[in-house]
Amino acid sequence: MRQILIALTLLLFTYNSALAQKKIKHFIYFELDRERIHDTSFLNNDKIIGAQLKYMWRELEPTENQYNLELIQNDLDFLASKGKRLFIQLQDVTFDTTLRKPVPDYLTTNKRYHGGVNVQYETNENDEITGAGGYVARRWDKHVAERFNQLLKVLGNRFDGKIEGINLPETAVDFGNTGKLYPEGFTPDIYRNAILGYMVMARKAFPNSVVILYSNFMPGEWPHHASKSYLESLFVLAKKEGVGMGGPDIQIFKQVQMNHSYKLLKEYAGEIVSGVAVQDGNYEEINPKTGKRVTVKEIYDFANDYLGLDYIFWCTQEPYYTDDLLPFLKTQSR
Repeated sequence: MRQILIALTLLLFTYNSALAQKKIKHFIYFELDRERIHDTSFLNNDKIIGAQLKYMWRELEPTENQYNLELIQNDLDFLASKGKRLFIQLQDVTFDTTLRKPVPDYLTTNKRYHGGVNVQYETNENDEITGAGGYVARRWDKHVAERFNQLLKVLGNRFDGKIEGINLPETAVDFGNTGKLYPEGFTPDIYRNAILGYMVMARKAFPNSVVILYSNFMPGEWPHHASKSYLESLFVLAKKEGVGMGGPDIQIFKQVQMNHSYKLLKEYAGEIVSGVAVQDGNYEEINPKTGKRVTVKEIYDFANDYLGLDYIFWCTQEPYYTDDLLPFLKTQSR
């Protein structure tokens, strides 16, 4: 028994030492403001590995089977010329209904795709609609999924191994909790199975670049004390297929995230690649352990020591980006 305990202790020490020695790769998340890859403050900071840029599905496939890959190629060529790497966020969702729908027009006009997108809702606890939350592609619709898979294949044929990685946007969708607002063909089970399919499709299209799914919450698992079987099933498949996992926010020690994705990211640290974005508002969060606004170092320490991340995608919210983040990154070892 004593020998077993010693062996387990050594194994745990080795595992923790490996995590401690792992270096996080820092990327700047410029979203759709892709021209900012020309900023000298970004280019001249050698601790920044590259840029995470968002590309809308409708931009990349303006008409059916006609692809505008030069959008990506031009950014990739410029970054490579400056010694920087590209991480693609492939976007099929918006969070504001005043914006254009994220999918190509043919998906919204052809009956085969049942409108191509559905509106997400802001709701109260009784699933009464209080506002619109943007559009999301009908990921659970097999015909829409087939078209997204074709896009992934085209992108993979051109960019696999040339880009650092690609991530799919967050799994959270807002259709209420009772089912009365669920769109046609949608259930939590069907949606979970569809997301599993997207993970496999993305890894098959990009066998040589990093693939990350942003998996923060899943429908059917809200509020925070509910079962997490849907979310956990994504992590199980991720480990099996070599897919990375992550999410759209680093909100340190925030309870609802701690009970969902953060718990699983910590559990699977070292077994799967992981990357999480610092997005607008995250720099302004209150650290519950200090009662003060978080510092960039506290965000980094949480990402490194608790979550065990491989990537952080830092947003450019001012004044924090210029005053806090860029100076901090210059202090990091590469």
